[in-house]
Amino acid sequence: MTFCEEVRQECNDLWEGSFQHPFVKSLAAGTLPLDIFQYYVQQDAYYLTHFAKVQALGAVKANDLHTTQRFAKHAESTCIAELSLHEQFFTMLEITDEELAAFEPAPTAYEYVSHMYRATNNGDLADTLAAILPCYWLYYEIGERLKDSKPNHPIYDKWIQTYGSEWFGELVEEQINRMNDLAKDLPPARIQQLKEHFRKSSYYEWHFWEMAWTKQQWTIGHYEKELTK
Repeated sequence: MTFCEEVRQECNDLWEGSFQHPFVKSLAAGTLPLDIFQYYVQQDAYYLTHFAKVQALGAVKANDLHTTQRFAKHAESTCIAELSLHEQFFTMLEITDEELAAFEPAPTAYEYVSHMYRATNNGDLADTLAAILPCYWLYYEIGERLKDSKPNHPIYDKWIQTYGSEWFGELVEEQINRMNDLAKDLPPARIQQLKEHFRKSSYYEWHFWEMAWTKQQWTIGHYEKELTK
């Protein structure tokens, strides 16, 4: 098997968790509460701002001009397509400038971004791609699974159409092939490092849905209540 076939199989438990998460299933059914999606889309815009920067760092780490150009193009595509999509959602959800100014990244979003930067800053292009590939790939698989869903909701219909599109699938396939090339003939210890980056990102992908579903805050739950008694 290729590197990507192996690591995808090894992370299937986490990916199935994402496929079955109530956020994803409710979105597909058109029953996801709008306040939860509004929370999600703001956190996702924060995440994608940094995702684009990590893609740009990948361009810097590339060993040839073609790969530099492609990573730069991917970063540009994230800025144009993804953030444009979020701007549409902000308008449709009537998110105010005051709400955006008061935005704070949730713990999971903050941790996921930190993980991507850590993998990138401490490694080479293979480390960078191993850390960001699950975001590409998982969203495409979700888009493919949901493409026949009929939420009958303008926002959720648009979301599914974006991630199940042929254009997005081509970007995903390109990065899967590149990841396999970068991992080819590497020693077992190095392969394991890359798999760990991939699995951590797959873990954070599941937690991103959970973060939105619970509207995660910087609190310590019932322990905080106990402390204030």
